[in-house]
Amino acid sequence: MRVALVSGYDWEVFGGVQSQVRDLARQLRRLGETVLVLSPGRPPATGEEQHGLLETAGRAISVPANGSRAPISPGPAAFGRTLARLSAFVPEVVHVHEPLLPGPPLAALLFSPAPVVGTFHRAGADALYRLEGHLLKGPARRRMKAVTAVSPAARETAEEVLGPFPSLVELPNGVDLARFEALRLSRSSTFKDPAGPLLACLGRLEDRKGLAVLLDAMRLLGRPCRLVVIGDGPARAELELQAASIAGVSFLGALPDEEAARLVAAADCFVAPALRGESFGIVLLEAMAAGTAVAASDIPGYSLAAGGAAQLFPPGDAAALAETLRRLLSDRARREELVAAGLARAARCSITEVARGYVEIYRSVVASPRSSRAAS
Repeated sequence: MRVALVSGYDWEVFGGVQSQVRDLARQLRRLGETVLVLSPGRPPATGEEQHGLLETAGRAISVPANGSRAPISPGPAAFGRTLARLSAFVPEVVHVHEPLLPGPPLAALLFSPAPVVGTFHRAGADALYRLEGHLLKGPARRRMKAVTAVSPAARETAEEVLGPFPSLVELPNGVDLARFEALRLSRSSTFKDPAGPLLACLGRLEDRKGLAVLLDAMRLLGRPCRLVVIGDGPARAELELQAASIAGVSFLGALPDEEAARLVAAADCFVAPALRGESFGIVLLEAMAAGTAVAASDIPGYSLAAGGAAQLFPPGDAAALAETLRRLLSDRARREELVAAGLARAARCSITEVARGYVEIYRSVVASPRSSRAAS
């Protein structure tokens, strides 16, 4: 089957949607499907574009969205390139991630030459998103032949702006287990600090991700410890200034997937301190697949992803986080218990099973007559 995956976020910027589209595309190809990914951003340095996996649909700009900044390509040039490349590819189904997002997703939603499957990732609707949903409600519901959401929060957000979808399928994000298996078995110690354990935090550096809370917790921890921060974002300079007087904190910036995964696998504990706005915490599952104990804030998207396999703490509470880390880092048995539970949880969320679920949906919409009603 010829499948086009359309993403609206810059391919070069770390993010949960980009990560999920990338892993889904790779797995669909392993299952024998012919896949094209359309996304904003420059072509990557890897072989993905050369192998036909990725075509870029224009440069991205950073715009405010849902308490964050979204790297999207909303201009008419990206709109036109998206439609031209879809026409040249001749897909049998077009899978649009975040269908209401201006740029490639909205172009594909409204004018795709093939049936559209829409997947909603976003948790929380701001005023602009609700307005867009109001304006596009009719066309969006008519064009999507199947609708999925990665979590209950994503479903609630989609239905808040577009109305109920009785046939919507909740299909969670998945983790590429094969990508982490070798790292888990080798357990690299490159960044181990003999003076203390290693913590890792990975994500976009912005206020809602809660890194400031983790830095405050580092001050309260009261024991030698090293923290590596992987990722970039608009709050980086402010956070680096906050961390300047804290021993053992390193900001590594955005890293290639494999290098970031190797660091997470080497850590004694992966910390996810986000405050809000997480639909489904795929970074937790990736850390679990890497064989690393996870401590995460107790917000809906993280508790859903964790599935009981992470140590949760109240969001925004630096003292509680410090105590959580103090206990975990002094209790190897508890960390090993979390690692075992995490591996089992990650196995239940394999991208292989997620991809198979999407293939079933693709086949159902392709088999339906083009004149069939939308997923309403």
